[in-house]
Amino acid sequence: MPRKTKTVSKSTATTSKNSAAKPAARRSPSSQGSSPQVSPADQLQKIDHQLLELLVSRVKVMQAASEQAKAEGKSLPLWEQQQHVSTLATATAEEHHLTKSLVVDWMKHVASLCQHEVRLTQPIAYLGPIYSYSYLAAVKHFGQAASLVPVATIAAVFEELIRHQAAFGVVPIENSTDGRVVDTLGMFARWPVRVCGEVLLPVHHCLLGRCPRGEITEVYSKPQALSQCRGWLSHHVPDARLIEVASTAAAARLAADKQGVAAIASFEAGIHHGLEVIDENIEDSSHNVTRFAVIGNRPCEPSGHDKTSLMFQLKHQPGALADAMVTFRESKINLTWIESFPLADHPNEYLFFVELEGHERSKPIASALQKLGKKTLRLEVLGSYARGVV
Repeated sequence: MPRKTKTVSKSTATTSKNSAAKPAARRSPSSQGSSPQVSPADQLQKIDHQLLELLVSRVKVMQAASEQAKAEGKSLPLWEQQQHVSTLATATAEEHHLTKSLVVDWMKHVASLCQHEVRLTQPIAYLGPIYSYSYLAAVKHFGQAASLVPVATIAAVFEELIRHQAAFGVVPIENSTDGRVVDTLGMFARWPVRVCGEVLLPVHHCLLGRCPRGEITEVYSKPQALSQCRGWLSHHVPDARLIEVASTAAAARLAADKQGVAAIASFEAGIHHGLEVIDENIEDSSHNVTRFAVIGNRPCEPSGHDKTSLMFQLKHQPGALADAMVTFRESKINLTWIESFPLADHPNEYLFFVELEGHERSKPIASALQKLGKKTLRLEVLGSYARGVV
């Protein structure tokens, strides 16, 4: 039988020849079915959209919860929600090795924005005006969208709370440079309202104005701020008159209206009043922190990182204070702060303000308080609350 021959087309032959002569070309990633690489900018934009969608979802859930509570004749436990947010933020920051204060601040801002959107904000009194350090402390604790109400004096903060015009108040209680804030302790002695929070605010003073440093004739600020910058002022503006006013924010407002006047206030106050920063960080101590108390008749659940504030009066007799301190030593309770405050119209007699580690519901502290009550003429447990974060 004649042998069959296989016919190959010219194109096929050419392809075979080329295949033999050259290695196969590599396929591009797109030809293999994989998606092109996404740039970091695109990834960030996508995450931002997701965050906004979650924020909208959170607002909707709060709105639904509010309507349900209203239908049932109840109110939402906003304070408890805020405490939960703080605890969650602290735990999340520690778990992921993030800066704790920034995470806590961010989550509080989110919570306050949601409350604002569904009109569930509660009035919070603070020593004003806006952009005072008390304002910045209130924002740090309650969030940017909180309903903040400025008042003229520390006494007025307490009065707003007592008259039920405010749900909470924010008052300075101690500065790391100047020590206790007398006006606040005096109001606690008069009206022992409950302490339900603590804010630690690093204070960095700016010299603000609308003229060069050499043209400054007067410097305005509140007494504590002037004291905290006294060394810097005596060196850099030795001829300027130092004038005390009610608040740093009020000083910034005056500096905006008067020629040759500077103010010691926050950077934010300077921006608000259109002032230039002549010098910044002029405080004599670089570790200048003011501690604020959040006051309001709200109990706080134990967080595991708590403090308890007390106020008590002792008999005016030898060894009375030593006997009281023995109670804490025997119970192995660590004190973090103790201050004496003179009693009005009672020469040489004092109230004592004490802060200690732990929550008043814990057995050691509850037992110690019971023993202390037997040794005092007056004992007020001002409250237990989570320790503040710088």
